[in-house]
Amino acid sequence: MGRLAEHSLGAAAAAALFLGACAGEQDADPPPPSLDLDRYRIVDLTHAFGPDTVYWPTDKNGFSKTAAFEGEREDGWYAAFTIATAEHGGTHLDAPYHFDKGGDDAASVPLSRLIAPAVVMDVTEKTATDRLYRITPGDILAFEAAHGRIAPGTIVLARTGWSRYWPDAARYLGGTDPAALAFPSFGADAARFLIEERGAAAIGIDTASTDYGPSTDFPAHRVMGAANTPGFENLANLDQLPPVGAYVMALPMKIEGGSGGPLRAVALVPKTDQAPVSIRPH
Repeated sequence: MGRLAEHSLGAAAAAALFLGACAGEQDADPPPPSLDLDRYRIVDLTHAFGPDTVYWPTDKNGFSKTAAFEGEREDGWYAAFTIATAEHGGTHLDAPYHFDKGGDDAASVPLSRLIAPAVVMDVTEKTATDRLYRITPGDILAFEAAHGRIAPGTIVLARTGWSRYWPDAARYLGGTDPAALAFPSFGADAARFLIEERGAAAIGIDTASTDYGPSTDFPAHRVMGAANTPGFENLANLDQLPPVGAYVMALPMKIEGGSGGPLRAVALVPKTDQAPVSIRPH
């Protein structure tokens, strides 16, 4: 699948207006309407990083924050810290390079894959009785039967309800043995369907991985890496998003050569009396 082109909202229209004004033209197109954030609820999809942040069991360092200085000085209050974290802990990005040597690294993922309309598939009924549930193409088709076909360039998020266990690592991961973890996620066939048949910009979930807990070969990750498709893991507050109509901005730390990185993800949700955001991906 080809990489989605990056785009700049309104830049072309603004440039055309400027050049038209310089040339004395009177028939330039009007500028696009501005984005009025008062029309939207802003939902934070990110777990804060701190001493209780959940990391993969093989990571023994977790998150650290050390004060370089914190206190009163002669000229007033001053605070500065040194932080350390693995790329793949807490709410984070999986860059395609994580599982494919030819994939984009964390600094190279196009913004059009990180800022896009989103859909949220709710599989909480399935995961309530099966903590090893893997999302299937049938789940995707059932979602589309209720809410319409997923458009190319959409960020596809899966809500399992697992964020209710955060930050209890034992309950969230299903244990501390890396070979016996237990949580739901995407099946490889579902990831392949979303990418190859629907052209998903990115895939995200509210569990620790886009592969389910017991996986040791990570087939969904490999499908995503080969297709140059990023993933978002350990998302929060997906219960606050509608199935369709939200717009997600998932911006990671821009780590040159990185396989992933800490992610700040938010969603714009139209208020009930407003139409969904109209900006569409290329």
